Amino acid sequence: MTAPLLEVRGLTKSFGALDVARGIDFRLGTGDRHALIGPNGAGKTTFVNLITGVLRPSAGQVLLQGEDVTALDQAARTRRGIVRTFQINQLFAGLTVLENVYMAVAERRGAANDLWRPAGAHREVTGEALDLLEKLRLQDDALKPVHELPYGRQRLVEIAIALGSRPKILLLDEPAAGVPSAESHIILDMIEDLSDEIAVLIIEHDMDVVFRFARQITVLVSGAVLTGGAPEDVAADPRVRDVYLGEARHG
Repeated sequence: MTAPLLEVRGLTKSFGALDVARGIDFRLGTGDRHALIGPNGAGKTTFVNLITGVLRPSAGQVLLQGEDVTALDQAARTRRGIVRTFQINQLFAGLTVLENVYMAVAERRGAANDLWRPAGAHREVTGEALDLLEKLRLQDDALKPVHELPYGRQRLVEIAIALGSRPKILLLDEPAAGVPSAESHIILDMIEDLSDEIAVLIIEHDMDVVFRFARQITVLVSGAVLTGGAPEDVAADPRVRDVYLGEARHG
C-alpha cells in the first residue's frame, strides 16, 4: 500500500503531569479536506503544533509520505511541504501586501537571498505573488501596508503567503476567525479551488464552515481522539453532541 501523505502514530505530549496530547493516531491523504473540531481546551492547536514541529512530542511519530520527520524542526517541515496559518496572524505589518507574499514565493524559489535587487530582476516571483493576490481578491490592496488592512483581510494575506510556499499539506487554524461574514466565502471558495494534490486540514469552531468544507472530521477531547468519520456520522454521534452541549452549559 502507498503510504498516506501524512501519518501520525501514537502522538503524545506532556508538560509535567499534564497530558495535552494522548496517543493520537491520524492520517491525511493527498487531496483530503479534513476538519479538526473539539471544545475549548481539547488540544487542537497543540496537535497542529506537533505536526508542524513547533512542539516536539513526548512520544509517537509524525511521518510525511512514509518518511519519519518527528525530529525535524518547523523550517525543515515547511520546506518539505507542511505549511500552516495561525489563529493570530504573523505578518510584516510595515511592509506591503505584495512584499509579504513576494517574500514567501522568493523563499520557495531560492531567491530570498537576493531580495534587494531591482523589482524587475525577479519578474516571475512578482508575477506569481500577484496571481495569488488575485485569487484571494487582494489585488487592489497589493501596494497597501498590511497594517492598513482590516483584520479579516490580513487573514487572507496570511493564506496567500501559505499558498506561496506551494504546500503539500495546508493547515489552517481558524481561517475564518475575524473575517467579516460578507468575505468568509472568499476563503471557502479558495479552498474549494485548490489543487487535488494539496491536502487541507482546518481547525474551526464555525460548524457552517466545517460542514461546507470537510469530507472527513476528527473530534478531539482532552487531547485524545473521541471519534472521526464523515460529517453526517460525526453530527449524529451522541458523544459529540454531549461534548458540545456540555461546553455550552458550562461556558
